Amino acid sequence: MSSSIRSYKGKSPQLGANVYVDESAVLVGDINLAEDASIWPLVAGRGDVNFIKIGKRSNVQDGSILHVTRTSEKNPAGYPLIIGDDVTVGHKAMLHGCTIGNRVLVGMGAIVLDGAVIQDDVMLGGGALVPPNKVLESGYLYVGSPAKQARLLTEGEITFLKQSADNYVRLKNEYLEETR
Repeated sequence: MSSSIRSYKGKSPQLGANVYVDESAVLVGDINLAEDASIWPLVAGRGDVNFIKIGKRSNVQDGSILHVTRTSEKNPAGYPLIIGDDVTVGHKAMLHGCTIGNRVLVGMGAIVLDGAVIQDDVMLGGGALVPPNKVLESGYLYVGSPAKQARLLTEGEITFLKQSADNYVRLKNEYLEETR
């Protein structure tokens, strides 16, 4: 196993079929990457005090941070990090103990905090801050700090959400081909 993919307390990252993890990324502990997911340079993911699940065809771009929140008396389940299918996480995003639905674009430098939920088919603008426990409703663009609903997504934008993920699947496949 690569030194950038490490176990913690007996739990190791699990990689589905055709997953790409850049050699400069670091994944530790209870992390599950579904089929065709990709993790790009300098991503750090720690599934040490809870778990991380990344869905099919989702990509986490360069310099992003993925972490979780431990269990406690007040919050017995803690906050795992769950990322749905066909999600694009932009460069330097920080996702901490939150839930991201399917077909979501998390803009570059965005921060999503504990207990926040981003429903399906959402665009979160670059640099946005989603506070703890906030719910972002399906079908909207959110921007700002704290993130606020800006407007409904257009049909073209909704189509783009899946296209963005598909573009990264193709790129990931090219990278995998180079390493064979």
